[in-house]
Amino acid sequence: MGPITTAQQPSYLSGAVSVMLLAVELYAVAGVVIAVAFLAFGVARVLPTPVPVTLGARIMLFPGVIALWPYVLMRWLKSCR
Repeated sequence: MGPITTAQQPSYLSGAVSVMLLAVELYAVAGVVIAVAFLAFGVARVLPTPVPVTLGARIMLFPGVIALWPYVLMRWLKSCR
């Protein structure tokens, strides 16, 4: 019993993998777009007290905002109200 080769894999498996990869790509692209916009315009609004945010802090926040962009977007939209 060796590893499953490409010829032995069910055809629906490659379709499911493609759909999952597309979903991850869309999530990442949306995260980058939201992160750039948030770090350029919204990060100071979300803070409880208005404090200037340095470039170094924005660079450090960038990966986290990409990963957690739905939460960040909710907080940003709530702060605008």
